[in-house]
Amino acid sequence: MTESFPNPKIVFNPDGNGSGDACIPNISPAERKKRMNFGILQLVITFGILAAMLFWGADKLWRLPLFALFSAGAVSIFQALDKT
Repeated sequence: MTESFPNPKIVFNPDGNGSGDACIPNISPAERKKRMNFGILQLVITFGILAAMLFWGADKLWRLPLFALFSAGAVSIFQALDKT
């Protein structure tokens, strides 16, 4: 007599309302916290520099390099939230 085993259902979306994304964290909680802290600090510092540049009336071209700083902060926060 052969016994049949039911196939387990793999659910990526716990709500069950459509397909979900499979995301396996590849960084530890400590590293996620470190990236989140870095991202927040980076954004705070960049906003401070931007405020100072606006206060002293710096030209738009001088403010352009701040995009790289904003990007670094945003990427760090997104990595921490996405656990990658």
